[in-house]
Amino acid sequence: MTPGARVAAAIDVLDAIVEGATAEQALSRWARGSRYAGSKDRAAVRDYVFDVLRHWRSDALRGGGEKGRARMIGRLRAQGADLEVLFDGAGYGAAPLSEDELSVGAAPQDLGSRWDMPDWLIPLLQHSLGDDAERTALALTDRAPVTLRVNAARTTAEAAIDALAKAGVIASTNARAATALTVTEGARRIRNSVPYQTGLVELQDAASQAAVAGLCGTGRALDFCAGGGGKALALAAAGWDVTAHDIAPDRMQDLPARAARGGHEITMFAPDDLASAGQFDLVFCDAPCSGSGTWRRTPEAKWSLTAERLADLCDTQASVLEAALPFVVSGGSLVYATCSILEEENAAQIAHFLNAHRDWRQSAAHTWPVDAAGDGFFCAHLTQRA
Repeated sequence: MTPGARVAAAIDVLDAIVEGATAEQALSRWARGSRYAGSKDRAAVRDYVFDVLRHWRSDALRGGGEKGRARMIGRLRAQGADLEVLFDGAGYGAAPLSEDELSVGAAPQDLGSRWDMPDWLIPLLQHSLGDDAERTALALTDRAPVTLRVNAARTTAEAAIDALAKAGVIASTNARAATALTVTEGARRIRNSVPYQTGLVELQDAASQAAVAGLCGTGRALDFCAGGGGKALALAAAGWDVTAHDIAPDRMQDLPARAARGGHEITMFAPDDLASAGQFDLVFCDAPCSGSGTWRRTPEAKWSLTAERLADLCDTQASVLEAALPFVVSGGSLVYATCSILEEENAAQIAHFLNAHRDWRQSAAHTWPVDAAGDGFFCAHLTQRA
């Protein structure tokens, strides 16, 4: 595909998103109907689409419209691209810009447009982050780093870096965790590389790794909201005897294969059977949340979140903590974590829990910012008072 054809394809995908499709749905439909597109073409179109989604509000202003073509024009203007070359109308390329398209468009001025953030979220972000709110909002419009977790049960960071390099994947250590690597080159080669396929490394954000690395000791651990199992795998690699549970067991369908690849034994329980599992030294609750710390990766979620949905999530988080409490053995730890940067889901949630359970205390807490090292994340350790 020519550069212009890639732009035209991205416009078609963006139009499908404007009409209500999710990004993944729209990209999949385009790929199925575009068998001629190679892997580099698909990657380029995907990058265009997600870059626009991260700048959904400001690109509409720059491009002078709400549809895919206007937003694509806005993104390319922001990047300083040569629009005449990319919109030349040749072959399958996008049609040349009209006089109207050349004359419309404006730089974002108001805070919501400059931050690419829904207006209702701005006060929450400012309250939660204070002076770091603007930097964080702008960081969320960048691409997220690609990070790997070294399977410490099977190799070292240095050996993993060498093995990845042989597969054309260049990585360096990440300060957030001893097991964390940041990929700087060859990210699309990871899944087919020997280190990944033999379980020496797993894709996992560095903050998620740091949350597990901050736990002391070993013993029986319950990953209470396991999902795809990233925390369960990290706990197993750190020496814990891990049980995984999720209220929607289908979310864990890939976990057995991932555990086998990494050389881990992880027991899985559906909700109806979990009572028979007994109690645990550690119960880790990576609770459902807004995912605001990960909006670089899932930019649609930033625009679809509502105040009502956030309130529902906060209710769910409180329910998760209550439901997990009986599974903590006397003297054990309850860990609450979210990939959110909003106080309502983090410190306020812990304050609510501790107010309701005066026999518990917060023994540790940590927040990680949205930056070049990884996603925004929150983690609190809760223990029963002596």
